[in-house]
Amino acid sequence: MTMLERPRLPLGAYYQLLLKKGLLADHTPLSADLTRPVEAVTCDSRSAVPGSLFICKGAHFKPEYLLQALERGAFAYVSETACDDVPAPCIRVTDIRAAMGELADLAWGHPSGALEVIGITGTKGKTTTAYFIKSILDCWRQREGLHSVGLLSTIVTDDGAQRRPAVLTTPEPLDLQRHLWNAANAGCGYVVMECSSQALKYGRMTGVDLAVATFLNIGEDHISPKEHPTLEDYFQSKLKIFDHAKAAVVNLDSDRQGELLDAAEKCEKWSAYSLRFAHGLRRTGEGMSFTVHIGEADESFTLPLTGAFNVSNALCAISVCSMLGAPLWAVRQGLAGARVPGRMETYSAGGKTVIVDYAHNGMALEALLRSVQADYPAAPIALVFGCTGGKGLDRREGMGTAAGKYADAIYLTEDDPGPEEVEAICAEIGSYITPFGKTYTVLPDREEAIRTAIAQTPEGGVVVLAGKGSEMEQKRKNGPEPCVPDALLAKKYLELPLGE
Repeated sequence: MTMLERPRLPLGAYYQLLLKKGLLADHTPLSADLTRPVEAVTCDSRSAVPGSLFICKGAHFKPEYLLQALERGAFAYVSETACDDVPAPCIRVTDIRAAMGELADLAWGHPSGALEVIGITGTKGKTTTAYFIKSILDCWRQREGLHSVGLLSTIVTDDGAQRRPAVLTTPEPLDLQRHLWNAANAGCGYVVMECSSQALKYGRMTGVDLAVATFLNIGEDHISPKEHPTLEDYFQSKLKIFDHAKAAVVNLDSDRQGELLDAAEKCEKWSAYSLRFAHGLRRTGEGMSFTVHIGEADESFTLPLTGAFNVSNALCAISVCSMLGAPLWAVRQGLAGARVPGRMETYSAGGKTVIVDYAHNGMALEALLRSVQADYPAAPIALVFGCTGGKGLDRREGMGTAAGKYADAIYLTEDDPGPEEVEAICAEIGSYITPFGKTYTVLPDREEAIRTAIAQTPEGGVVVLAGKGSEMEQKRKNGPEPCVPDALLAKKYLELPLGE
């Protein structure tokens, strides 16, 4: 394995890059030693070292951060606005986000060029699809004695050097390039990553080459003053994924498939999938089996998750991994053995079933509830969920509508309320439930809501815990606070051993 060396470039190389990309706001000659090597590029004053180039970014940036970076040894900075009375040269740029993406890629030596990176975007299904693809590639590589592949997902960041809970679905540029560099040096070979609409819109993906990009679906989500002002902005942001890709995989069942195909056809090669390509779908215990015609034969596959939407995610994984050259045995084995934390986790005891799932927007929740209704046709469905505060405001209508259509008992509670009061969020969700003639109970404490739902659900019923999946924090007014994951609460109140 060839180890990547981090480039030790002079300040002039970074300056010339910004000039080449048309990002300089001031073409006055820079009063700095352009031959001086840059030892690190950072936007965190705490990580500045002697010889750093510091990036002033963020809506909450304070001049004190720059002064702290200079005290730690930074000798120049990049900013949209020069800071008065700061004894260091300023490289002024027109767009700090775009500049940071370019500088990050250069600082880490373009690590995506040494990897096969698979990018996944869509309104629902990104995480499940990412785990399916990783499981397939890991099976293939394990037989060859190779390192497991990297994963950058909503749940976890695993770059071969470190594994930890994810902070952002798609990390900020300097973190993202560092993770890719780590993955290349660890011998991961591949990195499977979720690409959020925000990351694509604001340049976090700058410089990242994708071997394959896949677009799963599009639905209303992340529409708010802080995220995407319109559905069109959300859609166009997601389409940017194909600008990074050599190859594309698209879902023919998605809305606006014509525009998706037009975008995908700009790549060197592309393929498509559809639930219409899967035959003989049937439930097998806690999973699914189905058949797909590949080449000259019908091939059978099994999944550890139920629901037609998960079959769709599996079809995407089959298409992507086939495009990457994965053998059929690895595809079959990888899908059968895939495990996705917080997705359709099912627990049963005392005649009751509890399903834990991360569904956190209307599109995902409706697909989940329809699947539960199909899998448990005679069972009353109790639903526990909430919505985030301060963003994703459209989720309240989508999730409230899905609950009103499909749930028999509804318990509204907290789900990262942030700056808002839980009761106010629940009241807004409730306004979309009542037109369906349904009532709901508001229990702001999530554990109490789960306990009550399980206790009040009759034998033979199903309780769906939606929104949090395997998350271990609640984002409240004063920041993230620890919480017990839904799966452990399900086991606790079903009186199951917590270790199982």
